[in-house]
Amino acid sequence: MAVFPRSAPFKLGLTTAVAAAAVDQAVKAWLLYGFGLTPQSRVAVTPFLDLVLAWNTGISYSLFQRSGPFWQGMLLAFTAAAIVLLLAWLARVNSRFTGISIGLIVGGAIGNAVDRALYGAVMDFVLFHLSGPTWSFQWYVFNLADAAIVAGVIGLVSESLFQQDAAKVP
Repeated sequence: MAVFPRSAPFKLGLTTAVAAAAVDQAVKAWLLYGFGLTPQSRVAVTPFLDLVLAWNTGISYSLFQRSGPFWQGMLLAFTAAAIVLLLAWLARVNSRFTGISIGLIVGGAIGNAVDRALYGAVMDFVLFHLSGPTWSFQWYVFNLADAAIVAGVIGLVSESLFQQDAAKVP
């Protein structure tokens, strides 16, 4: 029995994970070291999208903000366990769409884990905002890894809702 499955969905998911993590890390490196984005920077890309630099020591939506090696180690351990479980699921899927969706989640998790290991926090940099004459709205600051995770979850949910033979957690 092979250690790694050779199915097309597994290979596609693994390729997607590597690509998502690599693109996330490349963009972050360019923004930090090539472009020079700093915590004081706010670069308008469109009327509703800015680049800003925020370091997230917590989890999604900046919940549980804590710094220090113990807390970051705990978050890294949790992320590693989640990645292992997702890869085990990926090894059992038959759908390419499910493979891509799980790959996006794994790649996003790896991208954020690399940040946490290198910097002790996750680098976020995308800020969507809207405003009118008497109101304004700002979404939380996120990164490409977060977007990959959300896209993967949306893929899994949509497949489970709309496909008769949808992948189920084993």
